[in-house]
Amino acid sequence: MVSPNAQLTPPTPAESKVLGLLCRGFSNREIAAALVLSVRTVESHISHLLAKSGCHSRTQLLIWALSSS
Repeated sequence: MVSPNAQLTPPTPAESKVLGLLCRGFSNREIAAALVLSVRTVESHISHLLAKSGCHSRTQLLIWALSSS
């Protein structure tokens, strides 16, 4: 599920905001609108979160986030 090689770097404040909305079921477009960001910026934050967590999908990232809180 989660890679043992995951970096132990905590999410940035911006990544945390994106992750919070992702956990609430928002799409990338909805997250971008809510945070007044471009969809590409949201995609970048999610990509960084996937790398930091060692997850390979949004679903795994959600499970990781919910189990980490």
